[in-house]
Amino acid sequence: MTKMRPKICHSSFGSRHSVVIRHSTFIISMTLAVLSVFAEPTPSAKDILDSVRMLESRQQIDLQGQLRQEDVVIPFRLMQNGPLIRYTFTNPDETLELRLGEKSSRLELVSDAGTEKVGASKLEEKIRGTIVMYGDLTFKFLYWPTARVLGEENVRTRKCWKLQLRAPSRDSPYSNVLLWVDKASAALMRMEGYDWDAKLIKRFEVVSAQKIEGRWFLKQMRVEQFQPVTNHVETRAYVEIKR
Repeated sequence: MTKMRPKICHSSFGSRHSVVIRHSTFIISMTLAVLSVFAEPTPSAKDILDSVRMLESRQQIDLQGQLRQEDVVIPFRLMQNGPLIRYTFTNPDETLELRLGEKSSRLELVSDAGTEKVGASKLEEKIRGTIVMYGDLTFKFLYWPTARVLGEENVRTRKCWKLQLRAPSRDSPYSNVLLWVDKASAALMRMEGYDWDAKLIKRFEVVSAQKIEGRWFLKQMRVEQFQPVTNHVETRAYVEIKR
């Protein structure tokens, strides 16, 4: 079903747009595909993650979207040409680029002076208190070397491989991440991030998809942040993609 697969501008990057940027970046892996890439027997975790990254880096898309969080709605434009993904915002004008590599990814803020890499430490200062963290923006967990297949599990009727990825160091806000990857398309259907006390703190999940010009794309994705002690949802937002 799914193909799902700076000099920092302080005046706007840390404002309401910063929340949208961090949510919308996760869309990269959510555009829908119709490829059948996995066959029995169970593939290795490395093979599955290689397929996810391959899908992400080969897309050609130009779509309109919005972030909806309570009564706030913020529009954006999502354009991708292979490994380069661009998010464009207005009021104020702002552009963020994500470059996908074979072994890593790079996040950059585009300004009149050109592009500048967004460092992890600086970015963490800007996004503290928001629903999405640095690792979510660049999908660093897709490049973690320690991963294993836990088995098979359905997500919204889709048959998925369930993977566990372990952080290589405590530089990550997550100690480990669980991924549900669609068996037929290599699309990411759900992601859960756990803190260093093994408590769930973040969940992304595809809610619905849509068909545009014969191809399947994300229609709506839910993003939830959890209170680790009570396991209750603290914040909920939706990423919604239009034509």
